[in-house]
Amino acid sequence: MLKASDKPIALIDCNNFYVSCERLFDTSLHGIPVIVLSNNDGCAVARSDEAKALGIKMGAPAFKMRDFMERHGVKALSSNYTLYGDLSARVTQVLHGYSPRLDVYSIDETFVDLSGFGDRMEPHAARMRQAVRTQVGIPTCVGIAPTKTLAKLANFAAKKNPIFGGVCNLMNTQVRDYVMQRVPIGEIWGVGPATEARLTAQGVRTAAALRDLPMALSRKIGTVVLERLVAELRGIACIDFEDVPPQRKGMAVTRSSGTPMTTFDVLAQAVTAHATRAAEKLRQHGLVAGTLTVFFHTNPHKPDRPQHSASRSMRLRPMSNHTFDLVDAAVSAARRGWRGDPSGNGCGYTKAGVILDDLLPEADKPVLLFQPDRPRDARLTDALDAINDRFGKKTMVLAREGFAGEWRLRADHRSPRYTTRISELPTVRV
Repeated sequence: MLKASDKPIALIDCNNFYVSCERLFDTSLHGIPVIVLSNNDGCAVARSDEAKALGIKMGAPAFKMRDFMERHGVKALSSNYTLYGDLSARVTQVLHGYSPRLDVYSIDETFVDLSGFGDRMEPHAARMRQAVRTQVGIPTCVGIAPTKTLAKLANFAAKKNPIFGGVCNLMNTQVRDYVMQRVPIGEIWGVGPATEARLTAQGVRTAAALRDLPMALSRKIGTVVLERLVAELRGIACIDFEDVPPQRKGMAVTRSSGTPMTTFDVLAQAVTAHATRAAEKLRQHGLVAGTLTVFFHTNPHKPDRPQHSASRSMRLRPMSNHTFDLVDAAVSAARRGWRGDPSGNGCGYTKAGVILDDLLPEADKPVLLFQPDRPRDARLTDALDAINDRFGKKTMVLAREGFAGEWRLRADHRSPRYTTRISELPTVRV
């Protein structure tokens, strides 16, 4: 028999996170509509409240809004993921002081176990919220509930309704019922447009109505996934709290190119950079990879131009996280996938990436019978990491990556990386 949970889970969510990060260092952005654009300045991926009020939607293409943005004074910025990632890590560091169990869900959302705080959970959450604001400068809201789905719902209410003062506690069943009767199903975590349409056709329009949907009918409408969601809305925890992240089975580094890559040399430079970054990520997580895949393709949205896509995989023997091994394999795989003349085959490739599979902890790496001992490679990799950690990313790169950066993303409006690049710190003149 399913049993309701009484263990409080808080979800702390950074408000308009990317825009908040930008405003932290540029006060001229306060009070005006601001949007942050995706890679290559393509479309809106974050909006300030003022931009939302103007009706700018998530995913709106920037090139279609130029006149509108100019007319309404909308400030558009390129995404600065280095800055956002660093500030996200600082937020998580603050949260560690408020609970021994955290589950980092995304760059701007973290579930926090509030078990043991009893009636003090709400003021505790308010202090946690204030600490993030004081120590990092990022505004947040907190939702508290017995399940993760309800905690997301509580957070939504905390953001939308000022009566909660930034902290909404749905452990209180009366407050929970008040909120659920007013939240449309499209705002519930896990309800996509297709499921929303099917539920609406059944007359289910609010979170409360979905909660009261018979389990058998919910499974018929949306399989076991929707049945589990209904259980979560009833306060029955079905999604585990993961304070230890599951081991990664794969990882990828993929990037769009700012300008089409028309020669193999330029493609090899991009692939080298992606393989280098993939190797760094492997070492950060203490893993080695057994399989490496390289892919690249042209822009499928421009059918009037020559089209080509390729994907090639290589086994890594021995399994490795060395930059040099991964770069050698990646460039070799890319060469196998290239078609025609290396100086230009008529195609302009707009995206490339490196995917790593068969990941294992480095300590569990199988040893080959005649595996060569290569201490020099390990020392070179350690030196590469040490220099880049101390002086900033890309201080030292492999020559094969090139220096022109023709393949790099377009980011014409990117702000400085204030917290990770000394050379980009603001200058004060007195």
